[in-house]
Amino acid sequence: MVATSTEQLTALAGTTVIVHPLVLLSVADHHARSAARSPHKRVVGVLLGQDNGKTINVANSFAIPFEEDEKDPKTWFLDHNYIEGMWEMFKKVNARERMIGWYHSGPKLRASDQEINELFKRFIARPVMVIVDVRQQAVGIPTDAYFAVEEIKDDGTETRKTFLHVPSAIEAEEAEEIGVEHLLRDIKDSTTTTLSTRVADQLASLRGLQSRILEIRDYLQNVASGKYPVNHQIVYHLQDALNLLPDLADPQTTDAFIQNTNDQLLVVYLSSLSRAIIALHALVDNKATNGNEMEEGASKAAPKKEEEKKEKDAAVKEDKGKSSKPDAK
Repeated sequence: MVATSTEQLTALAGTTVIVHPLVLLSVADHHARSAARSPHKRVVGVLLGQDNGKTINVANSFAIPFEEDEKDPKTWFLDHNYIEGMWEMFKKVNARERMIGWYHSGPKLRASDQEINELFKRFIARPVMVIVDVRQQAVGIPTDAYFAVEEIKDDGTETRKTFLHVPSAIEAEEAEEIGVEHLLRDIKDSTTTTLSTRVADQLASLRGLQSRILEIRDYLQNVASGKYPVNHQIVYHLQDALNLLPDLADPQTTDAFIQNTNDQLLVVYLSSLSRAIIALHALVDNKATNGNEMEEGASKAAPKKEEEKKEKDAAVKEDKGKSSKPDAK
């Protein structure tokens, strides 16, 4: 059985990597510029931010020249002199941001990641590696964070280095939230309504939840069949998540859900009635207003018609009087 050293697990327990939207935009732009030359090439860069112990705040990044052989993953080139030069310039701009790790566009771990991580240890004692999936198809967070650890085997053989996955999250400061809102407003499809967009977002969230549940089911089936070893830490997390689920077999819980649903549907029903009454009231007011205008128009037109009729009658009488007189000789 393979186990990770207790000291490293204790040090990384509860560590969360927070990635800011500016980093995601920078990585996507870096990959877009590189994809014009080689579509399948991955990009590598340096992450800047603050290492607060249990929280790694990734606030900025910059791209670095990187080349690797597609046939031989062990053959790669990274310009560490370029890293030193860029780091010196970034320190002059913002001294609070430190070099905390590196990123690549993945989408999965590569064979050369351990060697690249060892190179970054020249600049950082504990570098974090973040994989940003720029071609993501599934719904979810496009980042995966890892720390390099050493595996200790029970048989006493030589240890080997591997990556330990840690949770990652995407958070934004107030200024970044405003920028992201403007960006989304520019790329938003103007033909879609707010309701359809909200329904589409909820549907995407449900699909993401379904994919996670299916992933948990497949993992548990593989553990039960003996394909995967039992990881007690994962089992503890799953048990905590399952303990939060309500007991639907309890009559009191079921009644509470039914009452809550009925209360919400009652509000929807009353809202629909209010909208219908307001619409009918507006229709009655509109009809009454149009009816009054038609009556006023008819009352104004009646005297004009009488005057015109009188004028016509007078003209007819004059014509008859002229025709009845004898012609003068």
